[in-house]
Amino acid sequence: MHQKLLTSLVCIFIISCSNSSSNDIDIPTTSEVEKLIEHSKEFDRQVLSYETPGGLIHFAIGFGIANSIMVEGKEGNIIIDASDSVFEAEKIYSLFQEKNSNPVKAIIYTHNHGDHTFGAAFYINNQDEKPQIIAHEDTDYYVQRIMGILNPIITQRSSRMFGTLLPEEDLINVGIGPSLNVSKSPTGYIKPNLTFKDELKTSIAGVEIHLFHAPGETNDQLFVWLPKHKTLMPGDNVYKTFPNLYTIRGTTHRDVKGWIDSIDHMKTFNAEFLFPSHTKPIIGKEKINEVLTIYRDGIQYIHDQTIRLINEGLYPDEIVELIKLPENLAKSPYLFEFYGTVRWSVKSIFNGYLGWFSGNPSELDPLSRKERAVMISKLAGGDEILFKELNSAVENKQMQWALELSDHLMTLNYSIDKVKELRKQALIYEASVSSNPNKRNYFLTSALELNKNFKNEVLIERTDQLLEQISIDTLFDVLSVRFNPDEGNNELSACFIFSSGVIKNIDIRNKVAVVSSTKRDNCDLYIKTDEIEFKRILVGLENPVSSIASGKIEIVGGPNNFLQFLTRFR
Repeated sequence: MHQKLLTSLVCIFIISCSNSSSNDIDIPTTSEVEKLIEHSKEFDRQVLSYETPGGLIHFAIGFGIANSIMVEGKEGNIIIDASDSVFEAEKIYSLFQEKNSNPVKAIIYTHNHGDHTFGAAFYINNQDEKPQIIAHEDTDYYVQRIMGILNPIITQRSSRMFGTLLPEEDLINVGIGPSLNVSKSPTGYIKPNLTFKDELKTSIAGVEIHLFHAPGETNDQLFVWLPKHKTLMPGDNVYKTFPNLYTIRGTTHRDVKGWIDSIDHMKTFNAEFLFPSHTKPIIGKEKINEVLTIYRDGIQYIHDQTIRLINEGLYPDEIVELIKLPENLAKSPYLFEFYGTVRWSVKSIFNGYLGWFSGNPSELDPLSRKERAVMISKLAGGDEILFKELNSAVENKQMQWALELSDHLMTLNYSIDKVKELRKQALIYEASVSSNPNKRNYFLTSALELNKNFKNEVLIERTDQLLEQISIDTLFDVLSVRFNPDEGNNELSACFIFSSGVIKNIDIRNKVAVVSSTKRDNCDLYIKTDEIEFKRILVGLENPVSSIASGKIEIVGGPNNFLQFLTRFR
């Protein structure tokens, strides 16, 4: 199957994606790509069962990106990570039910990412007794952030990185799982109702559970320790690939030093079973200790050497060329670059400590993209010669150079269709010889987006149940950053009175939309409705005209003024 997939990438993508025949190029099959294909065996879809000293634990792998784990208790079961959609959660739980049909007493989120949380609604909707939802106290904050002000760009970049728009036959895997399936069913995130800061020791369904805050891949990450089971669940802080110290979909700075400390904490428990949230379990004290040691040492090496070279005054682009994992670490399959990469990690560490400025004075206030493109064209001898150089770069398989040249020519709007065709070939080639699925999928999707008939798809289906989990504060934060200052009246106040008792105001002044939450008597517009109705309007599930006509939303100050007000926040 995977050999067929590789052939498809070489033959089909070059023809159908680039819509070109005269400049088609051969793409070699590399040993590194073959390793990625072999890596897919980590995600063979199955439920594995383990008899631990404390009882049975069932491990579902290959259904979505993240694994889902069920711990059997005397009075019910516990789910660690709920998978990436209601659709996948249902499939997983039907198999768990064959192992043990007792109700689920609790769901534990190891962190905020959707592949761990978006399946939770299945358990809420299909049990009379609602399970507890347990997480770190910051988990909901990060969920709201991703579903709120950054949702458009994070959705777009996640879609590229995970290849959600690619034909199934063109996707090898996503490094830590087979594929992302959040678009296959309604999103089922449910807010936690039991949270903690540093640690939580409790008993659920007769199972003794210790939860510890463990910053790493996310700031809200936790790990689960079951003392009687001798079992450790590290969340996303350990998996069988080099860690994503930085993710190209975009993220807040990941605390690399904290990640090291978290693994050191895990090592103190001398676990006999380790069930990661991605890739297969690790069994046996010696093996677990070996993997944890190699993993944290690999992270520390990249961190420490980056800092050393920073302090020597080197720039990020210089540092990435100098840092490579030592041979003894590089040969470990737990540090193969099937998810994160050393180069991206170095840049992120630099930025995390010193910010975006490299220290090079030429990069403090650089030329604009347009100015740089004009100067490069002039240097080359004109746009036509620059285009010839692009064509030559593609023919000679200098694809990174081709991508950079195409940046300039697209900025100059020179022979745009021809430039796009060459750019697609460069993207497809670079993707197809890369063993890093994040890069592969991002580049292949970027090539797909250059097609004239390209149509984006909504990654997350909006439902009332999902909207209930998004706070009204989050949505007003979204309104603030969606405000267009260049249209309409820049002196206006709108006061919202929700049936829940919540009050929110937006004052448009100085070309910003200022949000507040105090009761006011001096607003130009008063809007009375319930939260879910306004949420539905904002996400496009309800027409505001229909809401006004039906009386679901009351306007004082003129319905037309309110409708014009809404257009400012598209």
